[in-house]
Amino acid sequence: MVADVRFTLGADAARGLAADARSLDALKGAAGRDPKAALKETARQFEALFMRELLKSMREATMKSGLMDNEGSDLGMDLLDEQWAVKMTGLPGGLSEMIERQLQQQIDPAARPGAAQSGAAPATAAASVPDGAVRPSAAQAAFVERHRAVAQQVQRETGIPAAFMIGQAAHETGWGRSEIRTADGGNSHNLFGIKAGPGWTGKVAEVTTTEYVDGQPRKVVQRFRAYDSYAEAFRDYARLITGSPRYQAVLRNLHSPQAFAQQLQQAGYATDPQYAAKLSRVINTTLQLQRALA
Repeated sequence: MVADVRFTLGADAARGLAADARSLDALKGAAGRDPKAALKETARQFEALFMRELLKSMREATMKSGLMDNEGSDLGMDLLDEQWAVKMTGLPGGLSEMIERQLQQQIDPAARPGAAQSGAAPATAAASVPDGAVRPSAAQAAFVERHRAVAQQVQRETGIPAAFMIGQAAHETGWGRSEIRTADGGNSHNLFGIKAGPGWTGKVAEVTTTEYVDGQPRKVVQRFRAYDSYAEAFRDYARLITGSPRYQAVLRNLHSPQAFAQQLQQAGYATDPQYAAKLSRVINTTLQLQRALA
C-alpha cells in the first residue's frame, strides 16, 4: 500500500498537496501565524499541482495501454504522481518562486516592478492603486478623511456622489493647500470656489485668482462666498448644482467622473479649458482613497 502523504507546513520531507480539508485548514492557520511563510507554501502548492497534472498527462500519453488498468493501479499511479510532484517543487529558481512573486504583487501593489517607493501613501490606500496610477499621498488621504462624513451626508440628501464633491473640493483648493482666506486671514471654508454674485448676502472674501479669457490665463480680483463651516460650503455647493437650470445636465451624469466633470465645464463652472480633464483625475484619486478608507 502506498504511504499516505500528509501536509505539514515547514516539514519538507512530509509535504503533500493541500487537497483535503485538514490540509487547507493547516494552510489557513499558517497564514494567520506567518503570512510570508504561508505565501511561499501556497506558491509551492500551486507548482506541485501543476507538476502533478503534467506528470499525469505525460503518463496517460505514453504509458497507458489498457491491458492492466484498474481502479487500484490508477490510484497507485495518482499517488505516485503526487509524491513525485512534491519532490520536484520548491527548487531555487523554479516555478514556485515566480508564482510567489505574482501572489505578492496581487496582495501588495507596492511590490510591483516600477511601483512608487516614496512611502508617502498610507498603507490602507496601497491596495487601491491601479497599475500606472500615481500613489495618493498621506495629505490627500487626510483631506478625504476630513471631509468624508459631511460629504456622505450631503450625498444622502441630494444624490451627488460624495467622492465627486470631495474631488472637486480637492481640485479647487489643491487638496486643502490653497483654501480661500478672508481679509483678516481667516478661513472662508469655501472649498468649491463659488463666487459671491449680486444675489449673495452672506460674508465674502476678496482674493486674486486666475481666470481664462479667450483661453489665456489672467490674474483678477474676485469676490467669493465665505461660510462659517465646511458643512455649509458642501450644502451651498449642492444647492447650486441641484437648484440651477444650467447644471441639470450635470445631475444626469452622476455615473461617471469624466461625464460629471465634462458637464460642469460645459455649464461654465470654471473658465480653465482643461478643467474637466484635471477634475476627473482628482475625482478618480478620491475614489481610490474613499475605497481604501471605507
